[in-house]
Amino acid sequence: MQENVNEMFDDFEEELYEHFRFEAGKGQAPLRVDKFLMNLVENATRNKIQQAASNGNIFVNDIPVKSNHKVKALDVVRVLMKQPPFENIIIPENIPLNIVYEDDSLLIVNKEPGLVVHPGHGNYTGTLVNALAYHFDNLPLNSSERPGLVHRIDKDTSGLLVVAKTEWTMTELQRQFAEKTTEREYVALVWGNVVEDQGTIESYIGRHVKDRMQMAAFDEEEKGKWAVTHYKVLERFGYVTLVSCRLETGRTHQIRVHMKHIGHTLFNDERYGGNLILKGTTFTKYKQFVENCFQLLPRQALHAKTLGFEHPVTKEYMRFDSEVPQDMVACIEKWRTYAQNSALELE
Repeated sequence: MQENVNEMFDDFEEELYEHFRFEAGKGQAPLRVDKFLMNLVENATRNKIQQAASNGNIFVNDIPVKSNHKVKALDVVRVLMKQPPFENIIIPENIPLNIVYEDDSLLIVNKEPGLVVHPGHGNYTGTLVNALAYHFDNLPLNSSERPGLVHRIDKDTSGLLVVAKTEWTMTELQRQFAEKTTEREYVALVWGNVVEDQGTIESYIGRHVKDRMQMAAFDEEEKGKWAVTHYKVLERFGYVTLVSCRLETGRTHQIRVHMKHIGHTLFNDERYGGNLILKGTTFTKYKQFVENCFQLLPRQALHAKTLGFEHPVTKEYMRFDSEVPQDMVACIEKWRTYAQNSALELE
């Protein structure tokens, strides 16, 4: 009996928890595993990664490796630890939610800019998931073990998200997203004058070759996943343009990547260089004007405005629309006034 108990404790002590999992792309050139992980794990240091390898915590294709092991195309790299990752420990937090619709099956949340959707490296509390855990019991888990989440939007993007309250709803909504039958429309302010009134951007989206914190558009299938964005010009302000973007697919940073790909980076999108003055004059007065706009809108100018889908239970088509947040409205108004004044000066 005592031997069985000891075996149980031995098994428990040997259990390892997955903290990170990455699959190398088809075009991955041989690269040391420590450098590979440095490019993908935010805030990680090379010393910590090498220490993890020395401790036997880094696995490639389920085999523990040292830090100098070369990662090749399609390799699966995992970091396993004896303690569970913090993001798997969901602490309920009384964070107010802007719920625009709710029934027994689902709810629609209008997410504020700056709110992280789910816990992750460096953001273990204060997220939308922590708020959901406080306000709702027994939400279904998605494939990433995150309660209620059917899809996500970036921290500094505002707008609408659907949250599932039952297993059936989770399954059905995920199916609709996968089959591209949902409606997702965003409003964005981008740098430059978008000449075409409307258009479609198609590419594969994958990790940027040099900056692994960015995604990038590629022509080659082996470098990413297929992505399609339809855009339409709403209003032109000379050096910036207000556009509507409709997602046909939902890749990481898709709108941010696609608009940059066609030469129109999102206004004040720091990760993709939109926090620099990309268009306009060199006059000091103009630079100050843009800086004032950055202060009014201290994030990328992107809002998830419209969300539509078939209700999993009633089969009724539901379409939700949200107001553009005040920080973005203030920035747009400032550019509108600037454009009008510039036009008057030319007359």
